[in-house]
Amino acid sequence: MHTFGRISLALLMTAAISSSALLAGCHVSYYDAEYHDNHPWNHDEVVYYGRWESETHSNHVEFRSRPANEQAEYWRWRHNQH
Repeated sequence: MHTFGRISLALLMTAAISSSALLAGCHVSYYDAEYHDNHPWNHDEVVYYGRWESETHSNHVEFRSRPANEQAEYWRWRHNQH
């Protein structure tokens, strides 16, 4: 029974450590090659992106799925927002 307890504890500890490492890696950032800067993709950016889609009459598409030229167009627009 002691062996089962030790294995269970080891598995539990491994799961806890792994999940915290995975959650820490969820931060998404995009590099804007034209302006040479990084943009974290957070709630504020999602709001701006929705506004850009609305103003440009674009269908909603996940940003990462947009073609590179449309992503660059978004970042140009984004840099002109206050």
